[in-house]
Amino acid sequence: MQELYTQYKPLLFKLAYQLTGSVTDAEDAVQDVFLKVFDVPPEKLTQPKAYLCKMVTNRCRDLHKAARKKREHYFGEWLPEPFLTEEGDEMEEVVRDDLLSYAMLVLLERLTPTERTVFVLREALGFEFQEIAELSGKSDANCRKLLSRARAKMGIEPEEPIRPEAGNQEWVNGFMTALKQGDMNRILALLDQNVVLISDGGGKVSATVNPIYTRERVMRFLSGLIRKAGINGGSMGIDVVDINGQRAIVLRSAEGIHTVVMLRVEADVATRLYFVRNPDKLMHVGA
Repeated sequence: MQELYTQYKPLLFKLAYQLTGSVTDAEDAVQDVFLKVFDVPPEKLTQPKAYLCKMVTNRCRDLHKAARKKREHYFGEWLPEPFLTEEGDEMEEVVRDDLLSYAMLVLLERLTPTERTVFVLREALGFEFQEIAELSGKSDANCRKLLSRARAKMGIEPEEPIRPEAGNQEWVNGFMTALKQGDMNRILALLDQNVVLISDGGGKVSATVNPIYTRERVMRFLSGLIRKAGINGGSMGIDVVDINGQRAIVLRSAEGIHTVVMLRVEADVATRLYFVRNPDKLMHVGA
């Protein structure tokens, strides 16, 4: 059992996290599965990878149903829970290899649980359609249709590759420096004309309830943030760290981290800014 846990925990966590968008739920799902495996007859574990993935998929489906009901009453926009993937942690180094970009995790919320399962297994974890069919209880042909439908809902062309959609270190460092210096012209140049800013406070901290559209409105929001928070005056810390396997901006006060900013970057301009401010979702990004 210890060997199974060591060998498959990273894979199962990646699967569960991308099916739920929650680190906490993913950890719970993996823990629940391994507790149940203790009672599974050995003859059923001749193909442990497939068996464990199916168990995690089923557990996440149950969690997804419960989460959907909660999100109907969630205050404001809901964003996935980020987690720290800094170098040095062996588990996190393994996990981030097959992580979809944060922007892709946001898009996954458009899918049904079955569509999401097929998409994650195929596009993130590289499973063959035959394997996906066995795990999902669908036919090979049906899984292909589900993947096509999922891509259409997410605005991805049939043959379009899944891109990282994240700024490299130099780009993110430049954006952070512009924020620190309050360089509005530089910030403006780094924003797409149709950029969208989404903020998730969960009703527990101040955050924009609705998305902010267009470069001019996003610019005004960032300008107000710099002025109120004193980013360029030294009262707030701002750093670049690896979160979800990509470079992200962290805003920190004396009390600790209070905002994580994830970015979707295309053609060297930001098309989406995701501000995660709900304190319940910041437990896995450090102190």
